[in-house]
Amino acid sequence: MKTVTVLGATGSIGLSTLDVIGRHPDRFRVHGLSAHSRINQVFELAVRHRPAVIAVSTESDANTLRQRLASERIATEVLSGPRALDTIAEAPEVDLVMAAIVGAAGLPSALAAARAGKCILLANKESLVMAGDVFLAACRQGAATVLPIDSEHNAVFQCLPERKHAAGAPPGIRRILLTASGGPFRLASPDTIDTATPEQAVAHPRWSMGRKISVDSATMMNKGLELIEAHYLFGVPHSALEVVVHPQSIVHSMVEYVDGSVLAQLGNPDMRTPIAHALGFPERIESGVTPLDLAAVGRLDFEPPDLVRFPSLRLARTVLESGGGAACVLNAANEVSVAAFLERQVRFGDIARINEQVLNQLGSEHAGSDVEGVLDLDRRARECATQALARWA
Repeated sequence: MKTVTVLGATGSIGLSTLDVIGRHPDRFRVHGLSAHSRINQVFELAVRHRPAVIAVSTESDANTLRQRLASERIATEVLSGPRALDTIAEAPEVDLVMAAIVGAAGLPSALAAARAGKCILLANKESLVMAGDVFLAACRQGAATVLPIDSEHNAVFQCLPERKHAAGAPPGIRRILLTASGGPFRLASPDTIDTATPEQAVAHPRWSMGRKISVDSATMMNKGLELIEAHYLFGVPHSALEVVVHPQSIVHSMVEYVDGSVLAQLGNPDMRTPIAHALGFPERIESGVTPLDLAAVGRLDFEPPDLVRFPSLRLARTVLESGGGAACVLNAANEVSVAAFLERQVRFGDIARINEQVLNQLGSEHAGSDVEGVLDLDRRARECATQALARWA
């Protein structure tokens, strides 16, 4: 029996994780859940999974949740405050930590799990994008294991020789090819893309995801951030990382070897597949995903990404090649600009423009070798992006 903490339990990854866990009550027990503000939803999860502890953002929400749990006679401890997430991530009785908090907010708790030597199921790509060297150093210090949850990185992981996390590139690798669906605007005209609405941007043709990551998919920034994540996860240089657009989202990524072999991982577009793979690793467990019917799919198409239509991917590639603190700056600027777009403060096309402006101002900065330096650069980049909003609003 393995105990699991799910950070970001009410998001799409968290809910999918709990769905898989619920299929295997003999294998997994939920120790901790976290929720930012969805108190009704996390209460329902507590009734179903009976965790030992829940972490929420504010003491007001914590008191509300305590009262509701007490009324149902559920003896779950409720924590709040700046250390609450770290506490449930590093608890000694926890074996697995699903790091699924979206954005920079997920970095501190992921670091806490790393220092505590947990097996980290990493869905929070920002931990590596913002602070790849710092995060991996914490993993080495704590002897933590990292298993990737992003469908692309989990696919690569399945196609590589067995390994825990980056310790130099595996031998014999020529290229890693991350597949991208192309999102809702793959065939749209530049004018249509530039003025797209939030409703259009979050209407992904293949995946069901949260609003922020859906917009990142529509700009292809998500794929750019995944390039940076893959660099750290698998220890390969930027020259060995490529993106190929695959609209069916059946081939989740590929690894090309020097002998000409190309290994690919295929499956229906459902995040429960990589989640089940990581939860059960090295065994295979039931995920609840519909089996893949290739005859029904009929065809698998591939094409190069259009960097003119999707400038965010070009920006991320430049950041990957330049190194330093540029990735931290790009991630921070993108979180600010995407939030502004979802609030209808800027146009869809302005997301990339704002990000590029902030990169031009701060992209040569260095984040330093500790989390404090990373968070300081993240803060300054957000301030710069917020100031840039005025130009495009």
